[in-house]
Amino acid sequence: MYANALNSESAPAVQFGIFTVGDVTTDPTNGETPSERDRIKAILAIAQKAEEVGLDVFALGEHHNPPFVPSSPTTMLGYIAAKTERLILSTATTLITTNDPVKIAEDYAMLQHVADGRVDMTLGRGNTGPVYPWFGQDIRQGIPLAIEHYALLHRLLREDVVDWSGKFRTPLQGFTSTPRPLDGVPPFVWHGSIRSPEIAEQAAFYGDGFFANNIFWPKEHYMRLIGYYRQRFEHYGHGSADQAIVGLGGQAFMAKNSQDAVKTFRPYFDNAPVYGHGPSLEEFTEQTPLTVGSPQEVIDRYAGMREHFGDYQRQLFLMDHAGLPLKTVLEQLDLLGEEVVPVLRKEFAKNRPAHIPNGPTHAALVAARDAAQDAELAGATRTAAPVAQEA
Repeated sequence: MYANALNSESAPAVQFGIFTVGDVTTDPTNGETPSERDRIKAILAIAQKAEEVGLDVFALGEHHNPPFVPSSPTTMLGYIAAKTERLILSTATTLITTNDPVKIAEDYAMLQHVADGRVDMTLGRGNTGPVYPWFGQDIRQGIPLAIEHYALLHRLLREDVVDWSGKFRTPLQGFTSTPRPLDGVPPFVWHGSIRSPEIAEQAAFYGDGFFANNIFWPKEHYMRLIGYYRQRFEHYGHGSADQAIVGLGGQAFMAKNSQDAVKTFRPYFDNAPVYGHGPSLEEFTEQTPLTVGSPQEVIDRYAGMREHFGDYQRQLFLMDHAGLPLKTVLEQLDLLGEEVVPVLRKEFAKNRPAHIPNGPTHAALVAARDAAQDAELAGATRTAAPVAQEA
């Protein structure tokens, strides 16, 4: 529905923002490790800074194992909602596999009301094996869990009374999730994946967004995955392939000149919990979208993304990981918001076809719903109108 609707507001064509995984990592330059409290407070400050510098989205991961702290994303996002006015609050991952769909429906509808609609979510399976049994699930059932749980969540957010039975949880009879979504419109859903065509298929089937966290692998991998999603989106009748709703992850570290950026970031890269002690910084930046250099180098790299992936709706950057101190992250956000994003907005707007949807917002979803209802009512009225009899 959203892809086929006209853009109903002056929202950005491409939403720019940041996401955090919330790792607690020792700063390799001084050996200091922040406390969990310090890291949580830093994330809250980073989110508020994102709005201050003009970004559109802040997205928070969900993790239940050290060294990560965001085990309760809606708690943190609720606080951020109270401290911001424009920022779209999202998740970098909401675990659709190990969370109960009923609780997801309740939590995110509640957050919608608290944040006046500035909410969407990215559903993912999670890739940490031990987390599954902690929540009574089996990682070998990751894909079936994601498919069944979302089928239920989709209904809970759209139907006032749900009868349901499945394989992975107890049945529901006459169940109503409360509160109901704000304005009767659920939060927009992105399905996040870095490798699974089944998840791209799921996103396409429902006409939802597909978020490819484009930070680890060469572009050709994500081109295939996103291309498949676009093809299946059109197959299911949600719009043309180029209207499919796509989001991308990204990574950057900047300084006024490239040499300073590389010198400062190298120890953090070399010791990062995800890719540290692996490929060199130079190898990784060549093979993935990680860009370490001047703001202009980041602009040049990311302005070319739509040549590979087509016109898309959301670009998020990972900026606060690997032990980087808060002061440094806030300086990075100044560069991103003041020097990089304004130029990228102009670049992404050039020659963007009018039929390509803008980034999803609550207001646009409400407008699309209302337009669909009006069209349906008009069609019913025409069908019911009496045919004039010839004299």
